[in-house]
Amino acid sequence: MAFRRFPHPAPRRAKPRILPVFTPRAGCAGTCIFCAQEHQTGRTGAARSGLEASYAEMLRDLGAIRPGQPVELAFYGGTFTALPEAWRARFLQAAADFRSRGLVSAVRCSTRPDACDPVLLARLKGMGLDTVELGVQSFDGAVLHLARRGHTGEDALKACEAARGAGLGLAIQLLPGLPGHTPEMFERDIALCVQAAPDMARLHPCLVLAGTGLEALWRRGEFTPWSLDATVDALSPAVLALWRSGIAVTRIGLAPEPSLDEAVLAGPRHPALGTMVRAGALLADIRQGLAGRRAVSLAAPQRLSGEFWGHARSLAGDYAALGLDSDAVRFEDRDDFLLEVLHDE
Repeated sequence: MAFRRFPHPAPRRAKPRILPVFTPRAGCAGTCIFCAQEHQTGRTGAARSGLEASYAEMLRDLGAIRPGQPVELAFYGGTFTALPEAWRARFLQAAADFRSRGLVSAVRCSTRPDACDPVLLARLKGMGLDTVELGVQSFDGAVLHLARRGHTGEDALKACEAARGAGLGLAIQLLPGLPGHTPEMFERDIALCVQAAPDMARLHPCLVLAGTGLEALWRRGEFTPWSLDATVDALSPAVLALWRSGIAVTRIGLAPEPSLDEAVLAGPRHPALGTMVRAGALLADIRQGLAGRRAVSLAAPQRLSGEFWGHARSLAGDYAALGLDSDAVRFEDRDDFLLEVLHDE
């Protein structure tokens, strides 16, 4: 017998306490084929009145934060870097004021690759912005064209460089399953994402939402979203590749929102999607570590007991084929894994 000790492949990082400030469509030059910000954020309005409401709500929520429990302020739902300069300054100045009082620990914003002028990003960094979450969606130019994104994959790579050059943290959002997008294309997207070296990534499989341009294509039979199984099969190795590159995967699938759930018409929406994908990624890591040898036993961290076997124990058969049935796996108060394997013949 031989023993192998190894950590979970996911990078360990503290999860910040996020306070989202939603500004749906604010700063956006157009509407992408998949976009339904009102459903995704539960908020409406990107005009001045909408910004006023978002600003007032931010002040109210920050005013309720207790000293010693700072939050990371996140401007989501629009294109923050394309907002009128006065509004960017107003939001960031308020964040700085609360930061000086110990109520805000960091500030991030979501934006588009074609709204990332290097000079502007450097200026925003100086005003207190810490991280840019970049809505790349895909690095494939043809896919971006079909999605009405208005930018290219090259624009996305340049935006990543601009964010890094400005000294900002970087997150990349990908949207696998868009029209014309294949699992092979997504694999290339992941490779380019790894090349861009963000701190974190979000993976939001494409859904057909009511009121979007994608709904019209779907109803005409011109678009079929990826199935749930195909999505899990594509995302599991992608997540493992990101993990192994030190990139934290902070979200798999869109966050729960009542109006969003009601608006989903088709696509791989499942409450346990994250569990399915993370469990599949861990299985792949363990399988590759065995390198064809048969396992005898595995000691795993207790914190993983809920998702180790996959949703509804869907991976139990895969583990059994490696020699790890229920009797061979034990969960302990530990941070790493201890794998016992048979010696090579």
